[in-house]
Amino acid sequence: MKELNLNDTRIARPFLRWAGGKTWLIKHLINLKHISFRNYHEAFLGGGATYFYLAPKGHSYLSDLNGNLIETYQSVKENVEDIIKEMAFFKNEEDFYYQIREAKFENPIQRAAQFIYLNQTSFNGIYRVNLKGKYNVPYGFRQKDFLDIDTLRSASKALEHCTLFQSDFNEILDNIDVNDLVFLDPPYTVSHNNNGFVKYNEKIFSLNDQIRLSEMIEKVKERGAYYILTNAAHTTIDEIFEKGDTKLILNRSNGIGGLKAKRGQISEFVFTNIAL
Repeated sequence: MKELNLNDTRIARPFLRWAGGKTWLIKHLINLKHISFRNYHEAFLGGGATYFYLAPKGHSYLSDLNGNLIETYQSVKENVEDIIKEMAFFKNEEDFYYQIREAKFENPIQRAAQFIYLNQTSFNGIYRVNLKGKYNVPYGFRQKDFLDIDTLRSASKALEHCTLFQSDFNEILDNIDVNDLVFLDPPYTVSHNNNGFVKYNEKIFSLNDQIRLSEMIEKVKERGAYYILTNAAHTTIDEIFEKGDTKLILNRSNGIGGLKAKRGQISEFVFTNIAL
């Protein structure tokens, strides 16, 4: 079994920027006691920061409702060199950005190159689509190189021993067994400062979905598995996920927003049945 030693050297890092990603959380996870776990499960994959940090040695089951995201991960896993060759011809220029944004590719390798390029050159790395499912994030005027070959190659290697699939989070229950570790980072239904909604994809993750997730966690525990859940620090979320388990309240910088958005420190919950 893999020991959850969060001081281990990372063998890979995320190749995508992801709004709501959990890179900031890693330094806090070292406060969790070391445990042993067999297989790893993550139902809201996003940028995969926690997966890449933990580098599980057992089998991993990684899923997300975003089919374009999962296809990109699968292509990086299986055809990373072809993606690198495709992206070598791309340019970090505004006109070229909109040209690629409007393009429709039939080849999954080209779609993966498109997805990574848009992610790396868009405004704030946001994944947003309109009601027709069309990606509509504007150009970001970002100076950093969008093609990080070493990161893509190391990510491809890190994905070797995993199963990737598009699904609702409940479907991960099919693979969970005793002593497995489940990491859950759902889209936040309630914002941190009001009762508004956050829309990351065509479908809003509703309060009913939060309740379904809480019910799923009960089944995870019944199977003798460990879970770590992150969520907005909001009284409604506290009520939904209160199970008598460990609850942490952590602060992070708010890096999401437009030109007029107020950025500062916000709080998030971490719920887990791992003893402190």
